[in-house]
Amino acid sequence: MKKLEIIIKPGSFEKVKNVLTELGVHGLNYTEIRGFGRQRGHKEVYRGTIMQVDCLPKIKVDVVVHDEAVEKVLDAVVAAVRTGQVGDGKIFISDVRDAVRIRTGERGDAAL
Repeated sequence: MKKLEIIIKPGSFEKVKNVLTELGVHGLNYTEIRGFGRQRGHKEVYRGTIMQVDCLPKIKVDVVVHDEAVEKVLDAVVAAVRTGQVGDGKIFISDVRDAVRIRTGERGDAAL
């Protein structure tokens, strides 16, 4: 099993959610976060004063998938949200040693 941490612009969340649903991913968690990458934020004018906004709003989507589904999920998510502009996002992939469904006690792939 692999855990995908998908960090995207807030406006891309519905696209990612729809793509994951179409691929049969049964559950996800998301968090509204703030952060920056290479773009390092942007400048805004507020009441005549220029302010540097360092941390931009982002959405982090956490999903755990079977090993054989990882490439399909990656390709679909990237195709759905890629604009070619700075700030499109990142996906981090981690190994998951085990999972337990609390209600039934199922473990491993069966718990997904």
